[in-house]
Amino acid sequence: MTEKKRIALVAHDNCKADLIEWVKYNWQTLAAHDLTTTGTTGSLIEKAVAADGQKEVKLRKLKSGPLGGDQQLGALITEEKIDAIFFFWDPMHAQPHDVDVKALLRIGVLYNVITACNRATADLVISSPFFAGAYERRRPDFSAYLGRKII
Repeated sequence: MTEKKRIALVAHDNCKADLIEWVKYNWQTLAAHDLTTTGTTGSLIEKAVAADGQKEVKLRKLKSGPLGGDQQLGALITEEKIDAIFFFWDPMHAQPHDVDVKALLRIGVLYNVITACNRATADLVISSPFFAGAYERRRPDFSAYLGRKII
């Protein structure tokens, strides 16, 4: 990973306010990176950051999570186009797209992507010296899986 990270920002409805507050607090750091969001979260971040007087808010917005945004983000991870996911998810409420959420988190772990699912972890990740500099992320070796014999 280079110093400029490719970051995904996602939040379930009950966690959007917390993520937006966190993004606003950390905007100067985040703005130096390439940001991708799911649709609704991205629109709310744009409004909140612009309301704080930021002239330019550059986000790549995917579809809303339940409309395929989680799957789009998963595809970006498999293409190695995402370095970190800040996904504030709600453990207290079932989501209509729980299967997509589980798949997204699984693919993030599979591809060894930095994943913060709550504010405490997000705070530690963004304040790490590894976040500000280059970081050599170990790439998964799928050769044994790809070379398996199928009977």
